[in-house]
Amino acid sequence: MPFSPPYASDPAKSLGRLYEPGPSPTRSSFQRDRDRIIHSTAFRRLQYKTQVFLHHEGQHFRTRLTHTLEVSQISRSIARALGLNEDLAEAVALAHDLGHTPFGHAGERVLNDRLAPTGGFDHNMQAIRVVTRLENRYAEHDGLNLTWDALEGLLKHNGPLVDAAGQPTGRYQLSGLPWGWNDIPAVADLRLGTYASLEAQVAAIADDIAYNAHDIDDALRAKLLAPDDLLTVPLVGDITHEVLARWPQIEQGRKAHEIQRRLITRLIEDVIAEAGRRLAEAAPQSVDDVRNAGQPLVGFSAPTARAEAGLKTFLFDRVYRSDAVMAPVRQSEAVVAALFDAYCAGAAMPGQWGERFLAHADPEARVRLVADFIAGMTDPYALSEHARLFDADRALR
Repeated sequence: MPFSPPYASDPAKSLGRLYEPGPSPTRSSFQRDRDRIIHSTAFRRLQYKTQVFLHHEGQHFRTRLTHTLEVSQISRSIARALGLNEDLAEAVALAHDLGHTPFGHAGERVLNDRLAPTGGFDHNMQAIRVVTRLENRYAEHDGLNLTWDALEGLLKHNGPLVDAAGQPTGRYQLSGLPWGWNDIPAVADLRLGTYASLEAQVAAIADDIAYNAHDIDDALRAKLLAPDDLLTVPLVGDITHEVLARWPQIEQGRKAHEIQRRLITRLIEDVIAEAGRRLAEAAPQSVDDVRNAGQPLVGFSAPTARAEAGLKTFLFDRVYRSDAVMAPVRQSEAVVAALFDAYCAGAAMPGQWGERFLAHADPEARVRLVADFIAGMTDPYALSEHARLFDADRALR
């Protein structure tokens, strides 16, 4: 039997699901969560949703799907090293981006702006909405009917939503709690003021590791950066020196991959060592001890956290806000805004979405239905809907 410390999540001790599906002779409850997510429509759509570079700009750039798979792999590696439940870590990783709109964060910004009068739009909360309400494949219920543990991990991807006094914390301090936080179908209270399980914390840090590394790789492949540009960048500079010194003559694609894989390895090893230190210090004896620890027990060491923040600043300035990325971003924002305004003004949404829109008399329910419809779109479908409604072929470049 593999090592299983008392602070690892145990599927046999899960609070369960809203609807009891009956026992499985071959899979644990967390394995069933993972399988339900993989077989969902929303998961398949991630293949055609933008990560940083639009999906059609090159077949080797990451999409939301390939990013998600990389997060899943990193999550399993860290969870295994720490003796945690790999299946729960993988399930949370696989579902963490299901609420993302087409065109990456550009679409999210537009929906948040348009929905500001009725609570805004938050992709983490939308992921919860997808897995609890919008997936409609099962005969007996809406949603995927995931375990309480998986829902908690999705909801607290960025940590607790409120502090001990019940006030919004973290990213929600200025904007307030996201729309829908108080209407999540779950078998029990999701405890907004506590941290998530270690497995969910692993999935969250794996998300950071994956996008830091692959955004560098994609930027090098897109020729937005050259390896020499990385030599003084925190965290990745030393790695770049090593690679260029050892293999000065190999082609850039090999250099990019070598830098990426070494960065991922170092970050994973740092997290494993730091989590081991924090766990030894906190000595949790249960998953609830982890939730009530008052701090995350999985994270980067202090020096690596400082360097990682510097790397993010570099990527923001040189990649995410570059003309090559921002020009299509601005165009995609215009597409999403036009779609939202047109649907709300009465333009026909296809199929059952349009029927449900007409059936709602409540204006707030109508605009939320429009947001659900748009958030579920892939990039190509959003463009085809824009062409249908406006008789315009919008190529994003």
